[in-house]
Amino acid sequence: MRTNDRSQCIVIREEKLLMAKHHMDGMSWYCLPGGGVEEGESPEEAALRELEEECLVKGRILMKTSTYPDPMTQGYIHTYYVDIKDQEPVLGEDPELKENPILIDIRWLSLDEICERDRAYLWAAGLLAVKSFSKELESWGDDISYPSYR
Repeated sequence: MRTNDRSQCIVIREEKLLMAKHHMDGMSWYCLPGGGVEEGESPEEAALRELEEECLVKGRILMKTSTYPDPMTQGYIHTYYVDIKDQEPVLGEDPELKENPILIDIRWLSLDEICERDRAYLWAAGLLAVKSFSKELESWGDDISYPSYR
């Protein structure tokens, strides 16, 4: 049984983030590897378990980067900066969704390869706590930009 909480991992290699691509109800999006916290499991344990299930790698938590409320589930999203050393991630699966999988790909992506909507979740997840990304943010200009609505 799962709680309403979700745990996820920030994994970085050569200034790229390990991202999991999901597809459901005709929509696709990238997010950090992660998933639901099971009953009796700590958020840290859940983050590492989900990373292993989805990407077939073992990780070591370096630090917690954020916890914020999830308005969709009324739970919390916990994010951890995780080291996987030189392991190569490979697409795994979500055991709860074997018959109708939504996880379709994993890949290393730089920020400029991730759409604005998905990038917004990365900042909420605490990407600023990772020094190389906080330095990148300092290099951005002062111009105001915002996606246009149709």
